[in-house]
Amino acid sequence: MLQVAEEEVQVQEPTQKTDDESLFAEVFRARIKPIKEKIPKHVLKVIEEELEKLQILEAGLEDISSTYGYLDWLTVLPWGTFSDENFDVGQAEKILDNEHYGLSHVKERVLEFIAVRRLGGTSKGKVLCLSGPPGVGKTSLGHAIARALGRKFFQFSVGGLSGSSDVDEIKGFRRSYARALPGRMVKCLKSVGTLNPLVLIDEIDKLGKSYDDPSTALLELLDPEQNAHFRDNYLDVTIDLSKVLFVCTANNSDTIPEPLLDRMEVIEIPGYITDDKMHIARDHLLNSTCIDCGIKPEQVVVSDATLRSLIENYCREPGVRNLQKHIEKIYRKIALKLVREGASAEAPEVSVKKVMIDEPNLAEYVGQPEFYEEKIYEQTPIGVVMGLAWTSTGGSPLYIETTSVEVGEGKGGLRITGQLGDVMKESAEIAHTVARRIMLEKEPKNLFFANSKLHLHAPEGETPKDGPSAGCTMITSLLSLAMKKPVRKDLAMTGEVTLTGRILPIGGVKEKTMAARRSRVKMIIFPEANRKDFDELPKNVKEGLDVHFVDEYEQVFKLAFGYHLGSPPLNFRRSLTSLMWDLLSGCFQ
Repeated sequence: MLQVAEEEVQVQEPTQKTDDESLFAEVFRARIKPIKEKIPKHVLKVIEEELEKLQILEAGLEDISSTYGYLDWLTVLPWGTFSDENFDVGQAEKILDNEHYGLSHVKERVLEFIAVRRLGGTSKGKVLCLSGPPGVGKTSLGHAIARALGRKFFQFSVGGLSGSSDVDEIKGFRRSYARALPGRMVKCLKSVGTLNPLVLIDEIDKLGKSYDDPSTALLELLDPEQNAHFRDNYLDVTIDLSKVLFVCTANNSDTIPEPLLDRMEVIEIPGYITDDKMHIARDHLLNSTCIDCGIKPEQVVVSDATLRSLIENYCREPGVRNLQKHIEKIYRKIALKLVREGASAEAPEVSVKKVMIDEPNLAEYVGQPEFYEEKIYEQTPIGVVMGLAWTSTGGSPLYIETTSVEVGEGKGGLRITGQLGDVMKESAEIAHTVARRIMLEKEPKNLFFANSKLHLHAPEGETPKDGPSAGCTMITSLLSLAMKKPVRKDLAMTGEVTLTGRILPIGGVKEKTMAARRSRVKMIIFPEANRKDFDELPKNVKEGLDVHFVDEYEQVFKLAFGYHLGSPPLNFRRSLTSLMWDLLSGCFQ
């Protein structure tokens, strides 16, 4: 009897397995039935082949679980499913304005995209890259664009990806590997349930560099000539990604691999000025923070002067993330104060006294100011000139100081300090050569450069500095020392200079202009090639500034040392005095 029972079990086991396999096959067939007409023929063929394979596989083989997983991914993707797009330009504009203050050029580009789609155009091959410093709202802007277009949203980061294993994260692992899975793009399509989502790829400028460069995998994903037939290594069937709108974010577009950058339309987001931050704080940050902290808006009064002080003395970076953190810090302390006075969610009216946040008590909530006046000198000394620098957190003044450390016949030379990078070291050497040439032309008898060992320094030596925009500042500093003439105290300049004295264009015009305003600068010298960049700045940024555009250093020399810009030199004053005395003497005679 025992032997018969064992035989019966052996007979029934394959039947049970076969029933389970048939059940799974029916599940997969039922899943694809509603969209069978939409599934591409080459994909449908693979699905049918795998279903037949499932029927003939023997029970207990590892291939069964692998086939189950493969069929599950093939049948769960949204083949032929697209979300309805919004072609209402007015509605999209309202959504973008409600979500973000300013950024008109970015919003205009999105509205152009919608207008083209409404007229029957195509979005194939459009890859936007939002480039700007941290905290300016690149990721949240991606969310807003997706809502304005009526598309599903998906986000993933590629920062730090390098090597073959990370390439597999994008393109999927081959099925020959144990526990293989599709890449991020296939997971995206499964998650959003449509074939036309907006996919935000974060930190594309931070791709790691290796022998197996992951940028090649991204190139296949983003390139409009390739992504219509994108092949995931796991699925091993082509997927049409041409309807996907890709939006990338980067802090610095210069570090994006060139082949990728060539496929993108880069939209620069330079950051927010003080007035922009004031609007963002009033319209968004204060109200949302109130709600998050359980405080009624009428219980707290924050003056405009307090907000301005918070922005200029604590949160100067171009983004608003740090500003939000400081506002949250203020409201957390207010919440603690209200709770100590007996307020609660059930009885918030216990504390009826309003909390006033003004400039005198701001330090009680956020501590002492982190930034102070950036102008080091009230009266610019001889040999000191203010330049303007661009950093990842915005613009800042960059003083160049030069002094003579040794004087003697034939002891001319230059020493450079201030943790300057290779580019700025070359700029200093070029500046030294150009300054000597100019001095030879202006004052042939002045042998200062030939007989003086000079020391050129950029203060704040702990901060690395590099970039091609300090040439004219260095030349002016050297000439100021050689002629013993200071430049005017409210002057700042930026621009690289060639050996022949030509002024080359620079970047970060908006950030540098804002840095000049914070330092109470009245006159700025920009390269002529940057005139168009300055003209595009908001009026409130340009207001009250005397800006000069130059293309030759000779123009910088006249502006920095010209008689009409400051007090005449001593010998000129003496000559003028002698002339007036002679005229008066003649009158009396």
